Amino acid sequence: MGTEIERKFLLTGDEWRTMAAGVVYCQGYLCLEKDSTVRVRIAGDKAFLTIKGKSSGISRMEYEYPIPLEDARVMLAELCARPIIEKKRYRITFQGFVWEVDEFSGENEGLLVAEIELEEEGQEFEKPSWIGEEVSSDRRYANANLVRNPYSTWKQCSSSR
Repeated sequence: MGTEIERKFLLTGDEWRTMAAGVVYCQGYLCLEKDSTVRVRIAGDKAFLTIKGKSSGISRMEYEYPIPLEDARVMLAELCARPIIEKKRYRITFQGFVWEVDEFSGENEGLLVAEIELEEEGQEFEKPSWIGEEVSSDRRYANANLVRNPYSTWKQCSSSR
């Protein structure tokens, strides 16, 4: 069984931009259930099908399989819920850990989130200076929820208050 243990954070500056080149990602969801999701993702010139289970704290089951690129393109165009998640991902190594910074575009333009995958929930790590508030438990930041409630709608809600 595959397990994903992940913590998410907002960013506090742009210092990270000089540390890695980004890869364009397009991903869509074939299934968006409360306890499971099925995602199709194109990352650069590779494609994957990912099945994720219900979150328990910052952990959940995860299985990922490579699929043909053309199959992924068809699934994204024909089968996935809208909007498609569009982002550029930067992989930055810091103090022995890989941080993945996602810079969203499209319906989620303006959202920047950093993730770190851990081997166990209580594992300690040092945060880079550009890491801000933790949002691991705020489900709004889950990519699957950004399909249901894109970041662009958050701005409208907050500016109308």
